[in-house]
This record gives sequence, structure tokens and C-alpha cells, in this order.
Amino acid sequence: MRCTERLGGQMTDAPATRDAPWPVALLSGKLKQYIDRLGTVWVEGEITQWGVSAGNVYGKLKDLDADATLSFQVWSSVRARFTEQFKAGDRVIALVKPNWWVKGGSLSMQVFELKHVGLGDLLERLERLRTALAAEGLFDAARKRRLPFLPGVVGLITGKDSDAEHDVLRNARLRWPAVDFRVVHAAVQGDRTVPEVIAAIKRLDADPDVHVIIIARGGGDFQNLLGFSDERLVRAAAAASTPIVSAIGHEADRPLLDEVADLRASTPTDAAKRVVPDISEELVRIEQARARLSMRLSAILGREIDRIGHLRSRPALADTAWIVDRRSEDLTRWVARGAELIDRTLERATSSTAELRTRLRSLSPQATLDRGYAIVQGADGHVVRAPSAAPDGTALVVTLAEGALAAVSRGEVPDHRAPAADSTTDSSPGSTAKRAGRPE
Repeated sequence: MRCTERLGGQMTDAPATRDAPWPVALLSGKLKQYIDRLGTVWVEGEITQWGVSAGNVYGKLKDLDADATLSFQVWSSVRARFTEQFKAGDRVIALVKPNWWVKGGSLSMQVFELKHVGLGDLLERLERLRTALAAEGLFDAARKRRLPFLPGVVGLITGKDSDAEHDVLRNARLRWPAVDFRVVHAAVQGDRTVPEVIAAIKRLDADPDVHVIIIARGGGDFQNLLGFSDERLVRAAAAASTPIVSAIGHEADRPLLDEVADLRASTPTDAAKRVVPDISEELVRIEQARARLSMRLSAILGREIDRIGHLRSRPALADTAWIVDRRSEDLTRWVARGAELIDRTLERATSSTAELRTRLRSLSPQATLDRGYAIVQGADGHVVRAPSAAPDGTALVVTLAEGALAAVSRGEVPDHRAPAADSTTDSSPGSTAKRAGRPE
């Protein structure tokens, strides 16, 4: 069933469904209408095919970076107005209009104007990119890292079986035979340059054994080196943690990779010389350093020997007996002085001890006893101080200057100042006990 109905003498398209699909002509016509509305547009690319047939040109235009290609056609009338000659491999800008061929169902670009991309245009774009990246600080000298003195493994990114690869390997191994390389081959010209070199940088940067990366190419014209000025490649080199050496070998127009690299080498051979040291030169430096060190040590030892000789020639060290003699006299004097001080100290201590002994004896209870006094104690050991503490019949102990007596109290004496004549006791201890009650 056709989905086209006639309303008021006009064809109206209903939405296509499974039961009412559009015819191919309708779909193709709608595509043409939509594409025609795009109008003309300027595009840039590389001519990969240029064929002339009956005055008309049929060719293909490829994107400079991505894998994308468009067919184009130039009618003879338009071609007649061209002032330049074109061929495959040219980089051009074209004013094109998309054209959908309804009958054949194909899309092509109809070219109205075609011009070569001039070197000035490329340089202007390159300078704008250079300025923008420099403003970001990608080219600052402060962010550039020093190369290791003797890298364990050197990463090399270059074209397969290229002269640059042979130059780097040969010159590096001539300078240091034990150097080890990790070589990653990549396209160094054309549209595959940027993605393959970026992949190689990431691969070597992820290898912990690689200490430095060399990107080498044996020079070339300006357009062949444009890949090494691509912003994506430059940022990948700036993001790498491994030091990078750029050895593109182009002096006139330096690619942006030279600016962002940690070291720029003029040629691949120069890169090999800058990355690894020369073993013969290093051996010479070692010998020179050893000679200088030997001379310095000899000079220091000579000075110290002379200094010791001067010290030993001085009078104080020429005859050492005077030191012992002088010190022996000082020792004798100080020994005598020490003995004298000790004697005086002992004498004063002895006198002080005798004085203290005399004072102690004068204050001792024994001295009181020696003068005829006695100490009267009850049976419980307490000193009897009053007659009331020793009533008649109380057992007493009387301590004398020499020994002690046992006594019995006869009670209090009426007049202790003048005792009666008949108040004698039966024994001398009792009499002593009564005397003890009279203080002197």
C-alpha cells in the first residue's frame, strides 16, 4: 500500500510504517532535499585521487588527521577557471556543495573553488598553536628534566629500518657498548604519524626500565614534519614522566615537539651523543680525577709532615725532661701541702673531740654518781622522786657510781633536812637510799 495520498490535488507523505513503507524514490528524494539545504562549505584535506575523464575531474579528498575520505567532482567548466595545477598528495582547501544522486544513491562533493594551502597559512596556524602552548607553560625551561648520566635502557621511536634508527644505535653503542635499547617503530610521515608516535610514547613511558626516550627522524621538508607539530602529539610528550629527546633533524622550521622536549638534538647522531656518555672520555676523566686526587693528598700530607716537624723542633718539645722535672717539684710541693693540711685538720678534730668528750662527761649522770649521789628506782624500774612513791616496805634498787644495791624503804623521814640519830637502817643500802632522797 502506498503511503502517498492525493489531497486537494497535492501529494502528502504519511509517516512510514511496516505496513505502509516509503518507496525508495521518496526516501532518496528526501535525502536530496535535506542535503541540498546544507549549501556550500569550505573544507581542507589532502587529495588522494585525481582522475580526469572527458574534461571532468573525479577524485577523493582525505582528512589530514582522521581516517575519513570524501569523493568529489569538478566539472570541466569549473576546472577551466582554475589558475593552479593539482595532483594527488596536494593539501588543498575547497568550496564544495554536497550533491546526492537520486538515481544512483550516492553522495559526492561538487567543487566550485579549489586552492592550495599555502606555506604561509600553515606557518600562521603553527605560530598560533605555538603561542597558545607557550602561554600554557608547556615550553617553560623550569619543567624540563635533566637526562640521566648513564641510562639503563634507552627508548627509541623511529621509522622501521630508517637511517635515523641505524645512526642512533650505531653511535650510541660506539660510545657505550653496554647500552640497551627498546625500539618502537612508528610512522614518521603521513597521517599515521600522530597516533602511532603517541602510542609509542605511552608504551615506553609506562616501561619502568626505560630512563629516556628518543624520537628520531632524518629530517625532511616542512609539510612532511607537520605531524610532529600536532597538538595531540605535543601534549602527549609533555605529559610523559620519562625525559624525551627530540631528534627530528630539521633546523629551518623547528617542529613543536622540539619546544616541549626535555632536550632537542640537531640530528639522530647528536641525540645518541647527548644521551649516553663516551666510555673513552669517561675513562680519561677518571684517570684525571685520580691524578688530581693523588696530587691533593700528597700536598696535604706534605704540609702536615712539615707542620709536625716545626712543632717537634720547638724548645718545648725538643727536650721533654723539663716537663717531668717541673711537674715533679709541683707534685712534691702539693703533697707536702696536703700532708700539712691533713695534720692540721686532724689536730683540730682531736682537740674538738677531747673538748666534746669533757663536756659530755660533765653532763653525764655518771659524773653525778661519781660525786656521791645515787639513783633510787622502784621495783618497776621508775625513778623514785618523792617519799610518797616509796612507802614503808617498798623494795628499791639504788644505783651508785660503781654498781647497785638492793634496799627496803622505811618510809618518809619526818625532817629530811636533819634526820634523827636513831633513824639508821639495818644496812648501808638503806642509809644510801635515804641520802638519795636529798638533792644536792
